[in-house]
Amino acid sequence: MKIFGIDPGSERTGYGCIETDGSRHRLVVCGALTAPAHTSFPDRLLVIHAGLTTLLAEHRPDCIVVENVFHAKNVRSALKLGHARGVALLAASQAGLAVIEYAPAEIKRAVVGYGRAEKHQVGQMIKLLLGLESVPAPHDAADALAAAVCHVHSSHGAVANAMRSDSQLRSRSSPVPRTWRAYRP
Repeated sequence: MKIFGIDPGSERTGYGCIETDGSRHRLVVCGALTAPAHTSFPDRLLVIHAGLTTLLAEHRPDCIVVENVFHAKNVRSALKLGHARGVALLAASQAGLAVIEYAPAEIKRAVVGYGRAEKHQVGQMIKLLLGLESVPAPHDAADALAAAVCHVHSSHGAVANAMRSDSQLRSRSSPVPRTWRAYRP
């Protein structure tokens, strides 16, 4: 199953796609969409939409995970973030894909184990979970990958349901180990 994560931002929108079987994850692509300096805000939104539309058509994920809006102290920043998030949701809807939303604290809790983890902690865990040689850069890409991993780790997500049915099929053909001593990957 392919899961595409998006970390919306008006300056930089992070994206990351992983492929997973429920227990092992593999990086497909990650990066950030940015507009050239001194680009008007509507043109930045156009860059985000065009970039996401191209990426979604190219990688054809099964679902999209978007980081939800958090409570911001600066109203202007929150409005710009809302616009960027809306453009990301539009690109996902146009691609006909299911959109799942998680709060930033929920994503950090699923990946790091602590809802107030810092950016470098999230990046390090993504590096470990995906078996990468270095932390994904920029941090927006790591945040997008974290959103995708959060969905995999979510017990109520579509991935969990798909993996449950897959494990039921496997349990008929091979015995499931009852203890960690019997587990052989």
